[in-house]
Amino acid sequence: MNVLMLMMVAIAGGGVSVQIAANNRLREAVQSPALGITLAFAVGTVGMALLTLSGVLGRGHLAGAASAPWWAWIGGLLSAFAVIITLLSAQKDGEEATVATFIFGQLIVAALLDHFGWLGVKQSPLNAWKIGGALVVFVGVLIMQKK
Repeated sequence: MNVLMLMMVAIAGGGVSVQIAANNRLREAVQSPALGITLAFAVGTVGMALLTLSGVLGRGHLAGAASAPWWAWIGGLLSAFAVIITLLSAQKDGEEATVATFIFGQLIVAALLDHFGWLGVKQSPLNAWKIGGALVVFVGVLIMQKK
């Protein structure tokens, strides 16, 4: 990964913490986590539609969507699940513990996807370094759970 992309990914990761706080405030304003996230997703949908229409990343071909495998369609539901669970968890347990646990879950599933090449990802076998890194993150999760 080049330095610019590494920085952008780190910024996007930091955005998750801001997203949780923003979603929590919207939840408070509308008095419903589901409605708050629906509104946040509506704003995101408009933003993505404008990005698509701009053509900056290509406009794509909607007709090709029919050829996507069934599992390619669950991304939106998984996004909604992640957002609602992190919102509810952060409200109860705080952002630090929520984000640390979220990252650990991402890391474990990503390692499995990479190792087995599931869902069309590039295969990259597990090794001692990757397992050690996951253990370090797990220890971090445990530490972040302490009040």
